[in-house]
Amino acid sequence: MNTTVDAAAVSPARIARFTAVMYKPHYVLYGVLWVLALEGTAAVVTGGEWAPGAATAVRAAVVVIVLLYLRMVDEQKDLDYDRVHNPDRPLVTGAVTAADLRAAMAIIAVVAVGASAALSAGSALAIAAVLLYGLLLWLLEARWPPMGGSVVLNLVITYPVQLLVTAYVLVSAMDTGEVPRAAGAAWTAAIFAGAFLQFEFARKTSRGPHPGEAYYSSELGVRASAIAGLGFAALAAVAAVLLIRPWNLHGAAAVLGWSPVVLLALPVSGAVRFARSGEDEYPIAPALLFVLALYTALLGVALTAGP
Repeated sequence: MNTTVDAAAVSPARIARFTAVMYKPHYVLYGVLWVLALEGTAAVVTGGEWAPGAATAVRAAVVVIVLLYLRMVDEQKDLDYDRVHNPDRPLVTGAVTAADLRAAMAIIAVVAVGASAALSAGSALAIAAVLLYGLLLWLLEARWPPMGGSVVLNLVITYPVQLLVTAYVLVSAMDTGEVPRAAGAAWTAAIFAGAFLQFEFARKTSRGPHPGEAYYSSELGVRASAIAGLGFAALAAVAAVLLIRPWNLHGAAAVLGWSPVVLLALPVSGAVRFARSGEDEYPIAPALLFVLALYTALLGVALTAGP
């Protein structure tokens, strides 16, 4: 891939419009909640008392801009696919150029690594790994056709970038003292992986024919794809309860600690609606609400679990 950037051809206005169109406010909300819930849950799981501070705010800001960076990578690596299936995307229509996106990515990388370095060397290395993995995915998709030919294989290869973001938050929070240094903190990744993957399967499950489009249901079958999404939701809820151990908590923390099981009603309701309605598209709203509600509940546990 050619990463040369012509500075004269870069337009901040086009980059701003791209961000407004392709990076909606709920992505920002998701990024902030992810960091807060992950950091707080890791502190609870490892027996610490969570006290978010300036370092937490820096991590949240870094994750938000890095998610935008990854969105820009996707826009470029999926260009050929989008020309056929998403012809209204900004890069396809010319509303933004490759030079714009690459310039913005370079700025984001410098800011993300610099801000993380101010927290700790480990933070800087961890976020650099995220940025480099995003570029590696772009290179792989361009050079290795099987990656673009199977949506499941693509998920197996691309999902680790999310795990690297989780690792960044945990490593950085341990370095700055918000999370105790304990191996048990790593298990919290299971909660956030399950929550994200249940949404990922929900948005790419459909009864309708989608020739050439990346749907899990096209490769696995509709039922298997829907069941996989429910399975990941169950993983997130069960992992949350087992790690938080609400039976050892009191008051609001105990109530919120059990809430992941109750919140399973959201993805289950989506699956039931899909099975009974006969609609082509799997309902996405319950899956998205499950993610946001689960992260909010986990944040609530962290804020109320102190002595």
